Amino acid sequence: SKTLRIGAGAGYSGDRIEPAIALAERGALDYLVFECLAERTIADAQLRRREQPGAGFDPFLDARMRAVLAACRRSGTRIISNMGAANVPAAAARVAAIAQELGLPDLRIATILGDDVLDICLVGDVMLDNGQNIGALGDRLISANAYIGAAPIAAALAAGAEVVLTGRVSDPALFLGPLVHEFRWGMDDWDILGKGTLVGHLLECAGQLCGGYFADPGCKDVPDMAHLGFPIAEVDETGEARFSKLSGTGGRIDVATASEQVLYEIHDPARYFQPDVIADFSRVEIEQLGEDSIAVRGATGAPRSGKLKVSVSYHDGYIGEGQISYAGPGAVARGRLAIDILRERLSEIPQLGQAHFSLIGLDALHGARLSQGTEPYEVRVRVLARAADQAVAAKVGQEVEALYTNGPAGGGGAMKLVRAGIGLASATIAETLAHPRFEMWEGVRS
Repeated sequence: SKTLRIGAGAGYSGDRIEPAIALAERGALDYLVFECLAERTIADAQLRRREQPGAGFDPFLDARMRAVLAACRRSGTRIISNMGAANVPAAAARVAAIAQELGLPDLRIATILGDDVLDICLVGDVMLDNGQNIGALGDRLISANAYIGAAPIAAALAAGAEVVLTGRVSDPALFLGPLVHEFRWGMDDWDILGKGTLVGHLLECAGQLCGGYFADPGCKDVPDMAHLGFPIAEVDETGEARFSKLSGTGGRIDVATASEQVLYEIHDPARYFQPDVIADFSRVEIEQLGEDSIAVRGATGAPRSGKLKVSVSYHDGYIGEGQISYAGPGAVARGRLAIDILRERLSEIPQLGQAHFSLIGLDALHGARLSQGTEPYEVRVRVLARAADQAVAAKVGQEVEALYTNGPAGGGGAMKLVRAGIGLASATIAETLAHPRFEMWEGVRS
């Protein structure tokens, strides 16, 4: 029976490129998929597009395409990626230009459109999960992008696309799309879509399945992480999949790494809501076949909800930040004194919102309640606060810097910065309101 080989080329925008090059050159892949979008990533892309209409796609698009296009053409490997971000047509234009430079002028490129639903949300009076009405945000709104599904990707592949570029789609849908196309899976065959969603979920974070974000020395050791490989799935028409990585690459693929990835960011394993299906991973079985080789089976699915998740971003004032370090005997006490001084000083600035104080190296991640044990030799004070006005936000860092001569002994390495605050919220809309579609690339557009 037919088997499809799909490789994961990236798990986020800034991921390493070398593992993808190795997959393109010696992975014998049918598809190479780059998953590069997160909620904040697309908000940043939308802002770049506002500043420059021809921008708004992934900043590493050029580097990745230059690295793999020629090898993928030689091996017949098709590329799918959400590197189109907030400007899929501009991304397609860039890929077409790179292909021309590489001597591939006839590269067939498709764009997936329809995820930008900002106007739809405003007309539909959508409520966000933080209790706000999206319309009440007014000119603070940056973007609203729906997580669309696999169907337009499958349609683009059926039309002959060698490169498919998307904006915001569900991460597993990037991998489900080629499975639907190649195996002619029905978009109402819930069990098979659940199985394909599991394949995509295991691949979407790339190096994580190979031991990245898994390693814990002495407890969960991972070999040669400096040369971590990215995974390959071999999938048959029944949805059963075998996962492995290229020989000579670092990392490990086994029951443990896969089990962690199955559960990663899904909330309820029995009801993983996707635009194509509600996947059920609660009866998944993982079998070790050999070194760095596993079989995964047992996922099922239920009818999709009929709703799409929408990621909304908006301007949320400015964030002022300052940091300063203390080391040696009494470092923690001096750090706490610095925080006491800052707490009082900042409370006298009424335009500042609630401030957050922490000692990096002691309680910055999990708070004071869980920070028990041996006192560290060094700590770093960090304080952040939000303000509507940029100049007010800048006072946070100024007060931290002033601790050099107005605070405890031995402070050093002070830094201060102000950055625009981006708020993120989610909503749901009826899937009938969005109109995802594909278009074959026919010329340079901005």
